[in-house]
Amino acid sequence: MNDLTRGCVAEFIGTFALCFFGCGAIILTQDSIGAGSLVTVAAGFGLALAVFVTACMYVSGAQFNPAVSIALTVIGKQPVPKTAVFVFVQLFAAACACGSLVLFIGRDVADHEAVRVGASLGSLSNPENVVGLFGLEFLQTFALMFVVLGAVVDARAHKMGGICVGLVVAACIVAFGPLTGSSMNPARSFGPAIYGHWDMHWVYWAAPILGAVAAAVVYRVVWDANVETETPAQPLHEGDSMRKA
Repeated sequence: MNDLTRGCVAEFIGTFALCFFGCGAIILTQDSIGAGSLVTVAAGFGLALAVFVTACMYVSGAQFNPAVSIALTVIGKQPVPKTAVFVFVQLFAAACACGSLVLFIGRDVADHEAVRVGASLGSLSNPENVVGLFGLEFLQTFALMFVVLGAVVDARAHKMGGICVGLVVAACIVAFGPLTGSSMNPARSFGPAIYGHWDMHWVYWAAPILGAVAAAVVYRVVWDANVETETPAQPLHEGDSMRKA
C-alpha cells in the first residue's frame, strides 16, 4: 500500500470518528433521550480528536478537515493533488458517519428537529447574523489551525499533540457552540447537511477555510521561520514528511 492510500485510510477513519462520536453526542442531548449537554458534545468532539489525531498524525498528518488541508497547501506544506484527494475522503467519511448514525439510531431520532443529525447550527445561523456567525467561525478555526500547526505539524511538536487539538475544539464548543455550532470544519458541517440542513452552509465553508489560512500564514511567518534552517531527521511516514516540510 502506497503512502497516499495509507493517508486516505487514516483520513477516512479519523474524520468518520470525529463526526460519528461528535454528532452522536449532539443527538443524545435531545429531550426524548436526555443523556447529554453542551459539555457532553464538547467531550464527544474533543476526545475523538485527542485519540484519533494522536493515532493518525504520523500516517496522514491527521487533518480530518478540508480547511486544515487547504491551509497546509497554501503555506506549501502539502501538494495540491494530495489535498484534493484528502478533501474528497474527508467529505465522504463525514457523510458515511452521519449516515451510520441515521441507520443505527433511526432517522426519527437522529434527524429530530432539535438535533438534525448533529448539524453545526446555532442561534446565529441565519442571514440576519451573518457577520457574527462568520466572525466567530473564522476566529475559532484560526485557533484550531494555530494549535494544529504548533502541536501536530511543527517538527518541534510533542508526540501527544492530539490532546491539544481535542482541547481547543472542546473549548470552542463550550464557549460558542450554542451560537454557531462551532463547526470549524466544512466536512463536519457537510455530513449532517446532506439530510437537508443547509442553513448558511456557505459560511461553514468560507469562514473555516479563511480562518485556517490566516492562522497558517501567521504561523509560517512568525513561528516557523527558524525551521527552514534546521536539519530534520529522516521521516519514517508520510505524516512525518509533512511535519518536517
